[in-house]
Amino acid sequence: MWKKPLALLGTSAVVCAGEMARELSGFRVRRYRKVLPGLEKGRKIRVLFLSDLHGKEYGKENRRLMEKVEQERPDCILTGGDMLTRTQPETDRTALALMRRLASAAPVYAANGNHEQKMKENCRQYGDRYERYRHALLEAGIRVLENKTCLFQKEGFQAAITGLELPLSCYSHLGREELQVEEIEERVGERSGDTYRILMAHNPAYMDVYWEWGADLVLSGHLHGGVVRLPLVGGVITPQMQLFPRYSGDMYKGKDGQSCVVSRGLGTHTVNVRLYNMAELVSLTFVGKQG
Repeated sequence: MWKKPLALLGTSAVVCAGEMARELSGFRVRRYRKVLPGLEKGRKIRVLFLSDLHGKEYGKENRRLMEKVEQERPDCILTGGDMLTRTQPETDRTALALMRRLASAAPVYAANGNHEQKMKENCRQYGDRYERYRHALLEAGIRVLENKTCLFQKEGFQAAITGLELPLSCYSHLGREELQVEEIEERVGERSGDTYRILMAHNPAYMDVYWEWGADLVLSGHLHGGVVRLPLVGGVITPQMQLFPRYSGDMYKGKDGQSCVVSRGLGTHTVNVRLYNMAELVSLTFVGKQG
């Protein structure tokens, strides 16, 4: 009576285990296209977004990852944080090696995730690891956006890129800390002018607040795609054990033409699981309205 159900369960477990092993060893390039009315017809600007590497290597010194980066021929590269893991000092070297190579491919703008930020704000526990990491990024010519904004311009395209450091309470595992627009303004200032504004904010849980602040495009990560993804459902559970996050790994539309892209990340941390949730390098192409 129980042989067929048990056999089916066993087969399913083997299939899922094989799929998880496959996904944990690889990544894909996930491409999005966004039309900007202000961009000249026929003009294309390509932006790559990497997040949540957590010291992962795809081939020696991330050779496979860099090959894909170079094939995309980016105009600029944005990194959304958690490129290292604060509890694993050896990941600093891996993250830095990749960041230096990225800087040789295109201008790089780096924002912090909760791992970098916790290292930065807790020197007693982590010593000067963050300062050494930050100094190495700056030496490589990378713009480190710690509640700062830089202007990126190329061939008529202009965007203000802001890196937001959230209050660490916004990363709590228990419940959800509220975030107000005023808190964002205290950290990065008010949205001003008509320049297209890209906001890198690591935790996507506050997307509506980011849009209310005035972001045209938000780039986030943090949730690793929801660990397991299901059709029509999306991400199932976050690494923080929160069920069915609203924004977990896709492009989403807000009001008034605003949008966000949430990366499913490139690595894992603590919960070393991916199922129907391949790691990804995000490639976003801006095109003119009639391009």
